[in-house]
Formats: sequence, C-alpha cells, structure tokens
Amino acid sequence: MPGNRWDWMRQLILLRHAKAAADSDTGEDFDRPLAARGREDAPVVAQALAAEGADPQVVLVSDARRTWETWELVKAAFPKAEVRFLKSLYLCPAETLVIEADKAGAERVMIVAHNPGLHELASRWAHRNNALEIKLRAKFPTCAGAVFARKDAESSWKLQAYVTPKMISD
Repeated sequence: MPGNRWDWMRQLILLRHAKAAADSDTGEDFDRPLAARGREDAPVVAQALAAEGADPQVVLVSDARRTWETWELVKAAFPKAEVRFLKSLYLCPAETLVIEADKAGAERVMIVAHNPGLHELASRWAHRNNALEIKLRAKFPTCAGAVFARKDAESSWKLQAYVTPKMISD
C-alpha cells in the first residue's frame, strides 16, 4: 500500500447540499434547514448519481443542518457507505475538501458540503472542454453532484458524471 492514501483514491463524488430555506429559526446560516424543493430533489439526484457509478465507501458530511439533512435524504442510494460528520467542511475552500478526502483513507469517497469550495474543486478537475465539463464549470447549483474517477495514481481525474436537479427534470 502506498504511503499517501490520496495516491490510491479512485473515485471522488462531490455533492452540494440540496436547496435550503432562506433563514433559520436561530438566524444563523449554519442552522438553515432544507426547503421543500430540496427535500424533493435530493433523493432523485442520489439515485441518478448511483446509476452513474457513484459508490462511496466513506461519506464526509459538513455538520451544518442543510448538509446533514441532505445526507439523510440521499443515504438510501448508498447503503454500504460509512458516514462521518466534519465541522471542517462547513463553507471550506477546495484545499480543505482535498485534505479531508485524503484523510478518509478510502478508494471511493463522497463529500456533501457547500459552495464555493465544491464548485472550485469540481471546476479545477473538469478542465477539458467537452460540453458536460463546460456546463459544470458554469454552475454548480444546489443538489448538484459530480463523480470524478481515475485509473491509478498517475492518471488525471476525469469527470464521469455531472447531475443537477434541472438536468434530471428536463
């Protein structure tokens, strides 16, 4: 086994939390619950991601209310996954997402978190100019999911799937 776990990670799934309410009971962003639309979108997007090959062993979830509520709605699509709630994923930059994925110690990791970090990381890795990657770089809306995969440590990450609620309903 290589010394750096990141060297053997083969799949990273990025999932932005579903649509949240504008406000919370406490007035804090951290405590915002999902909106009705978010509760409808999340299971549908999860099924689409699973159908596209998303198969996480470990799921890292921001401990903000809207992200753990999203996980509760999508976890049925990923029944074998071990979940870990991390304070460090709340509104974090792309670099923190990579560090936490590395520390997860699994070949297949999913992160349920927030923009701008998720969109920043997805945009960096979706650097080819095909239609799907151009669409991802343009927007990573609520409940968007992206599946990145690679063959081995020497291979670059490739976008395997990009799913948004609007893409499913169109």
